Amino acid sequence: MKVSSVVVGPFQENAYHLLDEASGDAVLVDPGDDPEEILQLAARGGGTLRAIWVTHGHLDHVGAIAGVRRALPHLPIHLHPLDLPLYGVGAIAAAKMYGIPFEPPPPPDHELAEGGEVRCGTLTFTVWHVPGHSPGHVWLQGHGVAFGGDLLFAGSIGRTDLPLSNGEDMQRSLARIATLPADTVVYPGHGPATTIGEEQRTNPFLSGLARPVRRA
Repeated sequence: MKVSSVVVGPFQENAYHLLDEASGDAVLVDPGDDPEEILQLAARGGGTLRAIWVTHGHLDHVGAIAGVRRALPHLPIHLHPLDLPLYGVGAIAAAKMYGIPFEPPPPPDHELAEGGEVRCGTLTFTVWHVPGHSPGHVWLQGHGVAFGGDLLFAGSIGRTDLPLSNGEDMQRSLARIATLPADTVVYPGHGPATTIGEEQRTNPFLSGLARPVRRA
């Protein structure tokens, strides 16, 4: 498994390329802006792109989808249905508010759901529905890593003062991920990668919640 990323757009969002080296299949996670840069990321990362996985529907995580799909129209888009209002009308409204050029993404092709799975070649990731930052936010967990979107950052967490955010839901979602193994690597939507154990030790929003389990 090989994970590479590029920081895109005015919100400095992390767009990810995941490659399964065993099969040569690859996916994009949260292509948020600058489709040409993301396509270059995919070319550098290698493999054959098979899908786009979206952790949530905010503007800064979906802004490049239209451009990527225009170049690669076969790529299916995966999104939790509760984030459809943010992915469509909400993202358009946010772009207007911030004065950011934005091309609305095509409708999703597949629904992400709690307990479901997404696959990249031989790699399988479990879908955790972790609302709070947005109602349909998901956490994609597998193989000792997680694509966490805007749930957890190094030293911080996602905002809960945005439309359709919910602070109580966020607390429940944080308590859930706090039970993961300490060495779980988290690839967040913004900022550097971290681990569950590091955030338990240093992040005031995660410390005091359930202790992560260490692998044997």
